[in-house]
Amino acid sequence: MAKIAIIYYSTYGHIATLAESVKEGVESVPGVTAEIYQVPETLPEEVLAKLHAAPKKDHAIATVDVLKEADGILFGFPTRFGSLPAQVKAFFDSAGGLWAAGALVGKPAGIFFSTGTQGGGQETTAFTALTFLAHQGLTCRWATAPRSSSTWTRSTADP
Repeated sequence: MAKIAIIYYSTYGHIATLAESVKEGVESVPGVTAEIYQVPETLPEEVLAKLHAAPKKDHAIATVDVLKEADGILFGFPTRFGSLPAQVKAFFDSAGGLWAAGALVGKPAGIFFSTGTQGGGQETTAFTALTFLAHQGLTCRWATAPRSSSTWTRSTADP
């Protein structure tokens, strides 16, 4: 049975909710199980309180061992000023030993994320995350949306 690790960071609970939906989708595939983990929080409780952050879900805390043990990995995170949150970057940085050992080479991985606005940095966030996946040798399969008026925003400059 294939084991997928879903590793996310969420301040306000939106990405945690997405992670739970992703788990449902993953587990709808016969022979696949998923476990949800959250990236360790780096902000002090008093800062989280001032941000009106949502209470953390009861998901296990992610460690680099989770990356090694999973058959595949999905990462979820919000966008912070067009990039990854510092908590995710710190978690990625903690995986340097795995990079040195080539421990993740060839393992399938993917990302899911959310922004607060249409121009909130979706593309730059994705590119920032993909550098980690590429350096670790993780493989990605790109999902594409069909080009139709309901899935694409068109401008008058489009043919």
